[in-house]
Amino acid sequence: MPTAKENKVLVQSKAFAVRIIRLYQYLTSTKQEFIIAKQILRSGASIGANISEAQGAQTKADFIYKVQISLKEANETEYWLDALCQTGYITQPQYDSMKADLDSLIFMMIRILKTAKSNSQNPKT
Repeated sequence: MPTAKENKVLVQSKAFAVRIIRLYQYLTSTKQEFIIAKQILRSGASIGANISEAQGAQTKADFIYKVQISLKEANETEYWLDALCQTGYITQPQYDSMKADLDSLIFMMIRILKTAKSNSQNPKT
């Protein structure tokens, strides 16, 4: 059964996916940027998809694995956000806003992973 922390990360990761989809729409329609837009769409939307899959994990190990994938996708998304900002495809305020949301997700996922790993090493009897 999901905890309150996991539900919060699920809600925030879905909201972030919506922002990423809107960023993709902006990049492709306004800036005519398709390659990086598709990359950030895939990685940014994948964060929440993997968090959602983790909610239905069959084992603790599977749960940890799915959250780790989400964290990797978040790191890739950060890379593409940085590149988009440095090349002028998005403004600094756009970058700062999305980066703050991403940092919040990364922080939550790291805490979830630490807790899940600790709980799997020290199971309650």
